[in-house]
Amino acid sequence: MPDLSAFPITTRWPAQHPDRIQLYSLPTPNGVKVSIMLEELGLPYEVHLVDIMKNESKLPEFESLNPNGKIPAMIDPDGPGGIPLALSESGAMLLYLAEKTGRFLPQDPAKRWETIQWLFFQMGGIGPMFGQVGFFHKFAGREYEDKRPLERYVAEAKRLLGVLDRQLDGKAWIVGDEYTIADIATLGWVNTLLTFYGARELVGFDDFANVADWLERGMSRPGVERGLKIPARQP
Repeated sequence: MPDLSAFPITTRWPAQHPDRIQLYSLPTPNGVKVSIMLEELGLPYEVHLVDIMKNESKLPEFESLNPNGKIPAMIDPDGPGGIPLALSESGAMLLYLAEKTGRFLPQDPAKRWETIQWLFFQMGGIGPMFGQVGFFHKFAGREYEDKRPLERYVAEAKRLLGVLDRQLDGKAWIVGDEYTIADIATLGWVNTLLTFYGARELVGFDDFANVADWLERGMSRPGVERGLKIPARQP
């Protein structure tokens, strides 16, 4: 049985199944990337809810795993060479799990790098910009009298949706016929923009038919449906 006692995070969130991947997360757009990936892969894992509303991601135990204090984070007890591996940053976690299992990352070198390119597009563009739309439209930023920040981020969200829409023209998934970590990384963010942030009309989402069709395909996948709800939020 793997010994995870070297990881201080396990004193706050003890592992009941230390032989399984330990996921520390919350069902946010970044958090669900990894839960969707694990559900799609069918790998055994144990999930621990980290309540960011209670600043649990800023606790020393959590920051021992991710000094940046952001969810998700994970420990794979069966890391490279059989040595437990701790990881943070959702994009890195997707790449690691894809490499570990040989799934959702094309074997063809050109397609592989194209997939990584679109993963970075989500990490550097869609995530930060959609998150700002959420802040200025739904959260504290909506009280700001100056609406220029909201207008700026709405315009950028529309631009990014346009880029994605053109990429999806004639394709089932972002890099073609193959469902990849680029889709897994992006689905939760687009879904959150429309549902939790309530920005469908604000960003003119219905003008992006290719993205809408892609989102419907993605949301119908059982692994996505399950992963979007993991870990279950506390009542």
